[in-house]
Amino acid sequence: MSGITQAATHAKRACEPRFWRSEALPFIEARSIENGRETCYAKHSHETFSIGAVTAGRSLYVNRHAREWTGAGAIVLMNPDDVHACNPVADERWSYRMLHVDVLWLTGLQHELGFSENHAFRAFSQTMTTDAALFSGLDRLHRILVDTHADLLRKQSAAITFFSEVQQRLNPAPLSHDHASRQLTRAAEFIAENCTRSLKLEDVCNAAGLSASHLIRAFKQRYGMTPHAYLINRRIQYSRAQLRRGRLIADVALDAGFADQAHLQRTFKRLVAATPGQYRS
Repeated sequence: MSGITQAATHAKRACEPRFWRSEALPFIEARSIENGRETCYAKHSHETFSIGAVTAGRSLYVNRHAREWTGAGAIVLMNPDDVHACNPVADERWSYRMLHVDVLWLTGLQHELGFSENHAFRAFSQTMTTDAALFSGLDRLHRILVDTHADLLRKQSAAITFFSEVQQRLNPAPLSHDHASRQLTRAAEFIAENCTRSLKLEDVCNAAGLSASHLIRAFKQRYGMTPHAYLINRRIQYSRAQLRRGRLIADVALDAGFADQAHLQRTFKRLVAATPGQYRS
C-alpha cells in the first residue's frame, strides 16, 4: 500500500466513530472519534446514563434547555432521556470519548454508596464540568476498556472506581414526587414499552391520564421533544440493542417499526451520527 493510500485510509478511519463493547461487561459501552469535524447529531436521547470527554476542538453542547460551548478538557453528562446534541465548530478537528452506562448498574452503585433510596436512580443536576480529576479518570477508564490486553478484573475495577468518583464529585438532582411528574413518567414509560408498535396519541394519553393538549405541551417541556420524537428515539435505542446482538439490519428495521431498512438508515445516521453497519461492527 502506497504512502498516499495509507494516509487516506487513516484519515477516513479518524473520521469514523469507533464503538467498544464486551459481553463480559454488558453494562457499559464506549464510543470515540478522532476527527469528528463533519459529525452532525440531531437532538436525541439515551436510555442509559452517558458521560463524555472532549479531547480536542470546540463544540456547542445542548442539553434540554441549556446551551454551552465546550472545549478540550470538558466533561458532558446526560441523564437517561435527557434530550441533547453536541456538534463541533465548523472546520475544527473535534474528538471525544463517550461512555454509555446501564441505569440499573449505576443505580446499584449509587445505592451502595448511599446516594439512592429504595434503589431509585438519582439523576445529576450538572450537565457539564471541567473537573480535571474526572477528565483524567474517564480517559484512563476508556483506555483500559479498549485495551485488548487488560483482563476482566482490571476493567471491572476501573469502571467501579471511576463511577464512584463521579458520584462523589458531582451533585445529584433533587427527587421529584409530584403527581404531574408521575403522569409524564408514565407517558414516557408507555412509549418506551410499546415503541415498536404503531401508537396513537390517545393510547399515550390514556396510559398517562392526561388530555392530548396537556400531554404534548408538558411532555415537550419535561423531555425536550414531542411524544412522536421520543417514540423515534426509543425505536433507535431498540435498534441499537438488536444490532449489538448481530441481527440483520433489514430485520431490525421492520421489528423496530420503521418502514424499511432505508428508513432506519436515515434515522439512525441522524441520531447516532453513525450507520447501523458501523455501529454493529
